Amino acid sequence: MNWKTFQALLARDVHVARRNLMPLLLQIMLQPMLFVFVFGRVMTGSGMMPASYKGMLLPGIMALSMVMAGIQAVAMPVISEFQFSREIEDRLLAPINIEWLAIEKILAGMIQALIAGAVVVGAGWLILGRDVSFSFDRPLLFIAVVLLVALFSAAGGLALGCSIGQTQIGLMFSLVLAPMIFFGCVYYPWSALVGFPIVQKLVLINPLVYASEGLRGTMVPQYPHMATLLVVSVLAVADAALIAAALHRFNSKAVS
Repeated sequence: MNWKTFQALLARDVHVARRNLMPLLLQIMLQPMLFVFVFGRVMTGSGMMPASYKGMLLPGIMALSMVMAGIQAVAMPVISEFQFSREIEDRLLAPINIEWLAIEKILAGMIQALIAGAVVVGAGWLILGRDVSFSFDRPLLFIAVVLLVALFSAAGGLALGCSIGQTQIGLMFSLVLAPMIFFGCVYYPWSALVGFPIVQKLVLINPLVYASEGLRGTMVPQYPHMATLLVVSVLAVADAALIAAALHRFNSKAVS
């Protein structure tokens, strides 16, 4: 491990992200903020949905924003660097093990996911009004869930980026990300699927379910949610599996 090289690579990625921060945030925030405004303000303001829906919605939007930010921040550059610009070849010549280069990309993606989550939840809180109250009675558990969600998004982004080609990007969004979003308990709690028992069990393979339920349980515990310790355990296992898969795929592509 060469710490100086690792820090230089991370500083480079942070600098690039800072230069593209506004376009990145706009790309990430547009769809979630539209959902927040329509369902959190228009639907509740017109009486078509209860006002309490605001508090239930925002943690799910935060989870979605973090996951999408981490995946896009890691997957898209990796696809380009390996298959189009070949910029990855310069990185592979750095005096550092290939595995640490992959870990640096995961860490950079985590940072962007954390920033996106903070910005989106802050903007959503302003849109929905100050009557939306969060409870942080268990701050360490909240921090653990947030870090696990950020790690899931970045590691998942690296695994996807090393597994698909440029011509398959549209397929990734339509067959992987779209079902993950709509069946990720972002806009409703997992308990709302009780009337669809088969679907309720099938969605348990979706890590976004645990991200949404975990943030809901630590930010607004008065709403229905999964047991937070169960969520932390599942996210930890999913993160470990994704990291192992991402490192294996990255190393294979780098060697080939």
